Amino acid sequence: MRKPILSSLVCAFVLAGCVTVQSSEDLKTTFDSGVAAYDVGDYPKAYKIWSGIEDQDLAAMRNVAMMLRNGTGVAKNPRRAEELYGTAAEAGLPTAQADLADMLLKGEAGPPDPASALPLLEAAAAADHPVAEYELAQMFEAGGLVPKDAPTARKLYTAAAGHGMKEAQNRLDAMGPAPPGETAGGPGTVRLMQPAPTVAAGSGAPASPPAEAAPIRPAQP
Repeated sequence: MRKPILSSLVCAFVLAGCVTVQSSEDLKTTFDSGVAAYDVGDYPKAYKIWSGIEDQDLAAMRNVAMMLRNGTGVAKNPRRAEELYGTAAEAGLPTAQADLADMLLKGEAGPPDPASALPLLEAAAAADHPVAEYELAQMFEAGGLVPKDAPTARKLYTAAAGHGMKEAQNRLDAMGPAPPGETAGGPGTVRLMQPAPTVAAGSGAPASPPAEAAPIRPAQP
């Protein structure tokens, strides 16, 4: 089972003097300028801005990983993207957990590794991340890595569909109505992890619904 490689940049979060630390207000201003550059299509500038604060800000780190993953504004580098996602995911950022799990499922930086993706999906789904809910539901619907559990799959699909995810609604429609008395959490069901503590990500939280191709943005007032 391949484990995500954690970046050495984690030292920036724990060792004094490792980086020049910006004030929270300066960090917010810098992060927001990256969002502004991204929104007008100046991806190289957005990448440069966010990569300059990735060692101080988990949301910036996740956005840099997203751009490296997709080759947006920078040369595509899935291995480096996986490293950065791993650091942000370990720190508790649900969007990074979901994105890294998606990479592991698809084998973008090596052979597909569903076993390593599973705990990441559980953590992100517990934080109500719709992509993680959908992909975890697929596991429960199919069985194999986890016990086949239609009630739990249906519950997760319903949660993802509630965020407007059409793929989840399509799976619900294909599964048909739940039989009378069906409840999730039967024998053998994997218990979802508790949501990670809220992380001060950039100047706000992930957009809703989070998606691998969208940057984390400031919270709306």
